[in-house]
This record gives sequence, C-alpha cells and structure tokens, in this order.
Amino acid sequence: MDGQSRVHLLWHVRHAEPADGSEARHFAEEDDCWADEAEGDDVKLLGVYSSRDKAAERIARARLLPGFREEPKCFYIEEFTVDSDEWTEGFVTVKEPEAVD
Repeated sequence: MDGQSRVHLLWHVRHAEPADGSEARHFAEEDDCWADEAEGDDVKLLGVYSSRDKAAERIARARLLPGFREEPKCFYIEEFTVDSDEWTEGFVTVKEPEAVD
C-alpha cells in the first residue's frame, strides 16, 4: 500500500415499495449499490471501519436485527483514502421548469 490510511464506510439501504405496486428491487450482487431517496429509499451509514473484514463482521451482526434482516443483501462497503479529496470539480443544480397553466 502507498502509506495512506484507508477506511471502509458501511451503508444499508431499505428500499421503499414502488408506488405502482411492483416489488421493491434490491441489490443483486456484492458491490451492487443504488438508492432513490426521492422515492422513499432509506440510506443509513452503519459505521466506519479500518478494514473490509471489520465491516463484514458488522454486517453479520446487523443481519440479526429488525429491519436489517428483512433486507439482508442491501449492505454496501465503500472504501476511501483518509485526507484525500473525492469531489474535485464543481457541480450544477438543474431546476425543474415551472408549470405553465
């Protein structure tokens, strides 16, 4: 490794039931991660860990708890370098056009 510290953020997503009555879509495989908070998905940060193994241990414990056990595949481990910029460019906000009567 390059001497920089790495951390592992552990996320869980509770996917909302779609308004059209279809089944909620869950993560399909490891490292699959998506959420639509505007549609009601609930994204939670469970913790920050020093290794992927420690984050995986937390997943095993969380899967025993209410809520998490109902969506046991919807965990995601995200790795970051400490003291490293992640968003290096600006951004724009796109506004919805106003409705015309």
